[in-house]
Amino acid sequence: MPDLPVSASGKTAAEVARLCAAEAGRIILAAFGPQHEVQVKGRGNVLTDADLQAEHAVLDILRQEFPDHAVLSEETAAHARSEGWMWVVDPLDGTHNYSRGIPYFCFNIALCRQGEPVLGLTSDPVRGAEFFAVKGGGATLNGAPVRVSTVGSVAEAVVGADLGYEDARAARLLTLIHELWPGMQSVRIMGSAALGLAYAACGRYDLFVHHYLFPWDVAAGILLVREAGGAVVGRDGGAASIYGQGVVAGAPKVVDDFLRLAKGKPWRD
Repeated sequence: MPDLPVSASGKTAAEVARLCAAEAGRIILAAFGPQHEVQVKGRGNVLTDADLQAEHAVLDILRQEFPDHAVLSEETAAHARSEGWMWVVDPLDGTHNYSRGIPYFCFNIALCRQGEPVLGLTSDPVRGAEFFAVKGGGATLNGAPVRVSTVGSVAEAVVGADLGYEDARAARLLTLIHELWPGMQSVRIMGSAALGLAYAACGRYDLFVHHYLFPWDVAAGILLVREAGGAVVGRDGGAASIYGQGVVAGAPKVVDDFLRLAKGKPWRD
């Protein structure tokens, strides 16, 4: 287990992550409902005031507690990178759901060192669910240990997928799912990559696949799945990276089976 930094006020990194999650959750839930003024960043990609307010509150906490750490965050620090200590933040993953009053969204935060997540927290404020992991310490849901599912093949699997904002890649993923169908139990397209990875970590999904991602979507989830005993790889089957744009994650045998079935199909380009 890594030696994690202590904050300027003496808090542990886990305490600071939870403080950020609590403040973001308070802001997000206070404004939750079907009526929102939204900014459109692209087709299907929207931004609400709650995203910005939650992000500003979290950045204020991180600057106060860890002033020397870099922060990579979706809305206001999207290009920061560091090989040292770096917090990666998505203030509201699933904004389109949130803006429509659909209660499937989350707050996502990870602490990375040399580009590798060493602490990850995904918080679902609607359900009061905290998915948490520290490298070498296992993964938990509200403090109870969790593991990936024991399912052994895609044919037995509940598959989670999301489409992102790159239409051609999304179309190729849909084509692949169509070609594999009905060779799986079910498919879920829910609209939050961070929760998709958290669900894979605790066995709600046997497999989660996404084609177009950013570090704030996956940094916490990569660690959650690994610490829950799962496999998490890039689209080519190599090691997953927070800077990789695609991910296949879940029960190890299902991940292997999916990569076997997808081999040779034009879904990764």
